[in-house]
Amino acid sequence: MPRRSANLQVMIRAVMKAARNLVRDFGEVEQLQVSMKGPADFVSAADRKAERIIVEELQRMRPEYGFLLEEGGAIKAKDGSSRFLVDPLDGTTNFLHGVPHFALSVALEQRGEIVAGCIYDPLKDELFAADKGDGAFLNDRRLRVSGRSDMGQALIGCGLPVRNWKGREKGFDAQMSAIADVCGGLRRLGTASLDLAYIAAGRQDGFWEYGLKPWDIAAGILIVREAGGRIARLEGDDDLFGEGTILASNSALYEEFRGIVEARVTKA
Repeated sequence: MPRRSANLQVMIRAVMKAARNLVRDFGEVEQLQVSMKGPADFVSAADRKAERIIVEELQRMRPEYGFLLEEGGAIKAKDGSSRFLVDPLDGTTNFLHGVPHFALSVALEQRGEIVAGCIYDPLKDELFAADKGDGAFLNDRRLRVSGRSDMGQALIGCGLPVRNWKGREKGFDAQMSAIADVCGGLRRLGTASLDLAYIAAGRQDGFWEYGLKPWDIAAGILIVREAGGRIARLEGDDDLFGEGTILASNSALYEEFRGIVEARVTKA
């Protein structure tokens, strides 16, 4: 059994409680696909409900901590140094269309550093979690990134351009073309937190995407690093919470992968 900090245990309990409702709501979404109105309003309500459950549970156990929320914005910490970053439904578009690939994600930041994080896929009952310095785990199994060093065999995850997507201005089309020419496979799974978790688990060898928000990646940053992987922002600074191009991979492929993508990042 992994050793988990008290904070991480509190986070996991909150995520699990919200997940039960999301799974029920997902069953309703599948039925709403054939209705004239569609499931969009229902999904928005499910997202907000999951966030409310997580926040209420965390506030009950850690009333002095603040929050950075996808739906609810920022709540200032009473202790001035600790806040939870919460994404109650990562993979909203998948959820909306009845695609069974989404997750809940919570991270704890203290004094500017991520110290605990969890990502939960409720349909597969897979909990990816880490405390800083204690390793990363999938349920009770310790995680390590893959040892794959041949880009020609690597499975790489990414975002994909959609309308009005700023990533096009940052050179993403050129990056994707260059990676597709050399990698073993390219995937767009639609849930960034799970893309990072899958790198930690060795299921993917690399991932990059432009325009992710802090709550999308905070837990994944820690989990990747605790599993022996590397992650960076490619806009010339170490502000992983700033809007930019996030790249993560196993250690063996990192320099080659980063070099291909970074050479095609359009600087502002």
